[in-house]
Amino acid sequence: MSVTAPEGFEAAGVAVGLKSSGGPDVAVVVNRGPLKLGAAVFTSNRAKANPIIWSQQVIQDGVVEAIVLNSGGANCFTGSFGFQTTHQTAEKAAELLGISAGDVLICSTGLIGTGDEVFRAKVLDGTEQGIAQLSADGGEAASLAIMTTDSKPKRSVVAREGWSIGGMAKGAGMLAPGLATMLVVITTDAVLEAAEADSALRRATGITFDRLDSDGCMSTNDQVTLLVSGASGIRPEPADFAAALTEVCLDLAQQLQGDAEGASHDITIRVVHAASESDAVEVGRSVARNNLFKAAIFGNDPNWGRVLAAIGTTAAEFDPYDVDVWMNGVRVCSQGAPDASREEVDLTPRATDLLIDLRVGEATATILTNDLTHDYVHENSAYAT
Repeated sequence: MSVTAPEGFEAAGVAVGLKSSGGPDVAVVVNRGPLKLGAAVFTSNRAKANPIIWSQQVIQDGVVEAIVLNSGGANCFTGSFGFQTTHQTAEKAAELLGISAGDVLICSTGLIGTGDEVFRAKVLDGTEQGIAQLSADGGEAASLAIMTTDSKPKRSVVAREGWSIGGMAKGAGMLAPGLATMLVVITTDAVLEAAEADSALRRATGITFDRLDSDGCMSTNDQVTLLVSGASGIRPEPADFAAALTEVCLDLAQQLQGDAEGASHDITIRVVHAASESDAVEVGRSVARNNLFKAAIFGNDPNWGRVLAAIGTTAAEFDPYDVDVWMNGVRVCSQGAPDASREEVDLTPRATDLLIDLRVGEATATILTNDLTHDYVHENSAYAT
């Protein structure tokens, strides 16, 4: 059920012909309350899509009653026409729901630089159809409607005693951090204040979506939204809510990683004994974005020299000649020198674990990435055709 698992939410997913592949392509999620609160984090890319520009304005007062999402077009770099399309979509939803357009978030995903009268008409039609089909069972259809190159929907639900959190996500390419990764909608029926929701979301995304770095390419449309209905009437302890929210975010992030375009390995990079968490993140991300390392993993080659070469480009505190590297449980490098034979490392499983021990402190961080494959290059060479 994803976003409609918590009480107080209705959703729908409808098909209006935005995607050439067919299937649902407009999703609507509505918060029936009694609380009508929301929080969101957005891409830090300076090149922002029109829905991001709109939603950043809407979220400022912490009140959100609905969110409309479309696939089949990013509505980015489409000029004033594109922003008017976003505005009209919010106004259409507001008119049909009897709410303010200033309480409607908009999200879009798809090809950048495309948008015309036909696109606008289909989005508005999808908004109208979606609102007409809203139901408490509409979460699954909504999760299908936001897919683009995804091979499967991403959904997650965590239930606690008397309250719950549900979520849906889309993303298979352009997965790199910038406060959020691709499009994610999370709902909860817990009782929270707007500031609490915002703080909890930023903490959770900071160690989940923001640590997913599949291909180093940051989208113009990334947005993670948390909607709060308070319908359970239960106010959880802040730590309990934060833990449950992080669990949902991590589950969705791992699903995004597992469906990355063309990937044959899901790589978990764990950096331990760093001087600071920021150092650990910088080191992990340097490896996640190193094409030579990613190509080696695709070829099942435990080339740990590429790991040391990658982390040597960072400003993190460590001695490159005092670093240990483990691949799938085998220590292949000890204190900057060869250790176990490469033949002992089995990289044929999809799940790949890389452990980097910097041996200078107590901080840790985990980065999620994928290998670089022929299929990834082929899919992205033909994305716009």
